[in-house]
Parts: sequence; C-alpha cells; structure tokens
Amino acid sequence: MNLSKLRAEVSREWAEHALPSLTQLIRIPAVSPAYDPAWHQNGHLHAAVRHVKDWVEARDLPGVRCEILEIEGRPPVLFVEAGDGPDTTLLYGHLDRQPPTGEWAHDPWQPTFDGDRLYGRGTVDDSYSAYVAVGALVALRAVGGTPGRVVMLLETAEESASVDLPAYLDLLGPRLGEISLVVCLDSGGEDHDRPWLTTSLRGIVQATVTVRVLDTPVHSGLASGIVPDSFRIMRALLDRVEDAATGDLPAFHAPIPDYRVAEARALAALPNRRPPAYPLYETTRAVSSEAVELILNNTWRPALTITGAAGLPAAGSAVPIVRDSTSLRLSLRLPPTVLAADAAHALVSRLTSDVPYDASVSVTDLMLINGWNAPPLAPWLAAALEVAFDGVPAQSIGLGGGIPFMEMLGNRYPEAQFVVTGAVRADSHVHAPDEWLSVSFARRLTVAVAGVLDAHARRHR
Repeated sequence: MNLSKLRAEVSREWAEHALPSLTQLIRIPAVSPAYDPAWHQNGHLHAAVRHVKDWVEARDLPGVRCEILEIEGRPPVLFVEAGDGPDTTLLYGHLDRQPPTGEWAHDPWQPTFDGDRLYGRGTVDDSYSAYVAVGALVALRAVGGTPGRVVMLLETAEESASVDLPAYLDLLGPRLGEISLVVCLDSGGEDHDRPWLTTSLRGIVQATVTVRVLDTPVHSGLASGIVPDSFRIMRALLDRVEDAATGDLPAFHAPIPDYRVAEARALAALPNRRPPAYPLYETTRAVSSEAVELILNNTWRPALTITGAAGLPAAGSAVPIVRDSTSLRLSLRLPPTVLAADAAHALVSRLTSDVPYDASVSVTDLMLINGWNAPPLAPWLAAALEVAFDGVPAQSIGLGGGIPFMEMLGNRYPEAQFVVTGAVRADSHVHAPDEWLSVSFARRLTVAVAGVLDAHARRHR
C-alpha cells in the first residue's frame, strides 16, 4: 500500500466530504438521553443518525449497507456493513453528546474553526469518529487496499452509560459475525505526536446521597445544638468511604498488574513527554510530585469526586437556618478490575448503616459502569500502527474514564484484538466548555485506521 497516496486520498476526503458533513452534524443538539428526558419528542438523536446515514450512503461505497435500528423505547443506532472476508472488524463510535454546561467562548452548537481546531460540542467526543471510520474505507479502496469485512456501530446513548447497547448487540449478534478486531475511536492520549492505545479503563459508580434531618428548615438560633446538622452527618458518612487527609478509598482498591505498573513507568519516562497541564489555581498542588504515582492514581486507583450538591443555597443568599437536608452527587472512579455492582453495594452499605442520630439517608440515581483491561497487542497490529504514523510506535496509556462498550465487547469477544484510540487530548475540553477537535490529527487517525484495516485483511490473503 502506497502511504503517500493514502494520505493524499485521506486529505481530499476530509476537505471535500468529511468536514462539510461534520460541521452540519455539530449543529444538531443531539444531547444524550440521560440529560434530555424528552429525547424522542425532540428528535435530535434521530436527526443525527439520519444525517450520518445519508452521508455514508452518498459516499457510494461498493457493497455498503446502512440501517437505522431502533428498539421500542430505546435511542437509535446506525449499523453499517461493508466488504467480506473470514474475519470481521468492528468500528465503534457514538453520536450523542453531553449538554454544553459552563461558559463557552464559542457557541457549542455552531462549529467554529480556529486554525487546526474545530470547536463545538461533540467534535472530539466523538462525532468525528464516523468520518474517520468511513474515510478510512473510502481512501483505502481508492489506493487499491482491501479492508476485509467491516461493520460500524454508532450508538446514541454512550454518554448515558450505554445502557441500551446490550439489547442492540443481542439483536445484531448473528449479523456481526466473528469479531476479531475492534477499533474504538472514543479515546485519546497526551499529545498529537503519536498513536495512543488505551489499555485500561476505570469503572464508575455515580450516586446521589441525601441526608435528611427535618421536615422543614428551622431557625438556627432555636434549633442548632439540638437538631444535628445534615452536612455534619454527611461529612461523617463520607469519612467511612474516603480518607479526607489522603483521598484514599481503602474498600475499593484492586491489585495493579505488574505489566501495568511497567507501562506507567514507560509513559512517565517518555522523552519530551508533555503531561496534562491542569489549570490549578494559584498555589494549589497536585496530590503527588511523582509522575508514576499520578499516572497510577488516574488509571488504576479509586478516586472520589463530589460533582454536585442540593440543599445548600448560594453563599450570598444563605440565611441562618438549620437546613432540612443535604444532598451530594458522588462520582466514584474504580480500578479497571473492580465490578461496579460490588462497589455500589459497598458504597451504599457504608453510607446507610448505623447512621448518626438515626438520620434518614437515601442513595438514589445510581449509574454503574464497569472498567476494562485490554488483552496484549498482537505484533502485526503494533507494526501496522507504527507504519501508519511514519515509524512512530504507539504509546500505551490507561484512561481514567470509562467506555461502557469496551467492557461489553471484551466479554463477548475475549479473543479479539482492540485498538482503543482517538483524538482526545487532555486540553480538548471533553465534557467542558469549548470542546475542540484537531482536524490534522483526525486525518492522521484516518490513515492509521486504513492501515490497520488493510493489515488485518492481509493476514488471510
């Protein structure tokens, strides 16, 4: 395969076809069902799926079949089939997005270019994935390569923990065939200089815990010292879960495999490494000065974040009362090998057992996502990625977040190879204001995916 011609075809595909369609897709406010209860009536998820389907069909690829699938009551998915061969590659991405919270410098639903960056909600997480996947097929065929049999699955509820995806995988089971390679484009790495392979994903338990002590608020001058403060009780309950001094969560650890520790050391020692730069305020420090410890903290150790609160008025409008209740939204990140259901059970038990003053405690709105630990990378796959990136080897990295689809597929296809990669960088503002995609890196990923598809198919020629 002529890489120079492949890159030229990919550049043309992005300039003439992918970017014009992607910018139109960003204008569709396809918010994930968990954040848009009226998603079916609003129709944005359906509009996004139809838009991509129309674009794929307009590319006029020989033998490509597109179908929108919709199980009653569940958000739709787009399923695409192409080619033939003894083994099947599954390309995965999602079209739903987080809501655009916070202050944006750019309108989240109006695509904005600034040099190589395309701003907009969902640009890098991960509406671009469809264009990388299909662009790779188009360019590969244009230079005489053979992708083999490929299926693409684009869901619309990934940001809602992919709770509907198992039903679609059951529905599609016979049509998927023998999956021997999975390419997921919903991840990323620390820079745009090399291909990054996500080798582990943390799981998560999200929950809302509420401590209630009164039917209605009471004047603090009359009740304080008599009625226990709900926030103090909440603080005591959280101390059962997390060491407030260190942030450690003893009940939620799992052994870290030696090869993942070695991987973290290799990442920390990477020449010219530019680790993520977070906007720490003034004199605030990271929790450790050791790079390896920070990597393991973010990828293989549990961590608790308070992501929301209720029952606490803004400081400027607070009045002297004993409040009736305090609610906190907890986000508990889990080691890749800890089952989310087990962690949820342990969390609920600690928060609701033997509560001080017999206060009422409820744990609601649970969202559970299991983590994932990748199988070893086959030599042919590592070589294909390295060739596509001009001899730059892929760098392995654990991811602190989760991709529910990977754990599902890992269980269904234990012998498959996984390429979990993407265009996300630490400063891409995923889930935050001013999300952006590097268009040039998206093109490089398209070349890499084309090379991987060709190498996968050539193993049986």
